Amino acid sequence: MRIIGRLAGCVAVVFFVAVGAASAEDDFPLTGEYTQNVPCKGDGTDARELKVKISPQQIDSHVAVCTFLDTKRDGTRINAHVQCQFPRGPLMGDVIFKIRPDRTIEFVDRDKNYSAILYRCPQ
Repeated sequence: MRIIGRLAGCVAVVFFVAVGAASAEDDFPLTGEYTQNVPCKGDGTDARELKVKISPQQIDSHVAVCTFLDTKRDGTRINAHVQCQFPRGPLMGDVIFKIRPDRTIEFVDRDKNYSAILYRCPQ
């Protein structure tokens, strides 16, 4: 009987952790697929090199995959500390996302070496 109780407790913990993770994904306002600097058609004809996919864990683009190490939200701005995996090796840095009223995302790295407007793709 004790084993069944412990097993049920473990299953409940796993369930609540999974539900919490799904809820956190829903709460992350950047989650989605985008194109850089041109509106997304979402019909399969968008150029691969323009596509960006953002999840609560990472940014995936044709240039690199960047993992979120830390994020802080301040109104419409999300400041993120990321580690990116480039062909030449990893690089850590800071980026800023600003959610604009038209639902596009303004993106810029801390040193202003790269900036883009991200257009959300239709689902």
